[in-house]
Amino acid sequence: MLADLIDWYQTLSPGSVSRAAVFYAPDARFIDPFNDVRGVKAIEGIFLAMFEELDAPRFKVVECCRGEASAMLRWQMNFRRQDVAFEIQGVSCIGFDPNGQVCRHEDYWDPAKALFMGIPLLGWVLRKLYSRLSATVKSL
Repeated sequence: MLADLIDWYQTLSPGSVSRAAVFYAPDARFIDPFNDVRGVKAIEGIFLAMFEELDAPRFKVVECCRGEASAMLRWQMNFRRQDVAFEIQGVSCIGFDPNGQVCRHEDYWDPAKALFMGIPLLGWVLRKLYSRLSATVKSL
């Protein structure tokens, strides 16, 4: 089932979003930096909105770790927005119910680094903030 889920993510299209109910439990929870929803229809809505807002979004799962009732997927998402190419690196923590369906899907990625650094004034502020918060490593 996990291999089928990964294949669905990597071939996701507006036409295949409706297959979410094959993989997600009816009351599944989906969380990412911008959303926290419950239910297959709400999850489908997030994926459909992605196709409405972004040009040619594509996921590629680059690593998978499977536990007994969970999996972690490290992925890369590529898309275009207003003729600008973006690449986001992230991780999905997925929990499965006893039927093998996804009951919890939580995405971790850095929207500031992935999306906002390119905005002139905001990007400058974020780069300064990141610089101040980064650890200073002294060589021996």
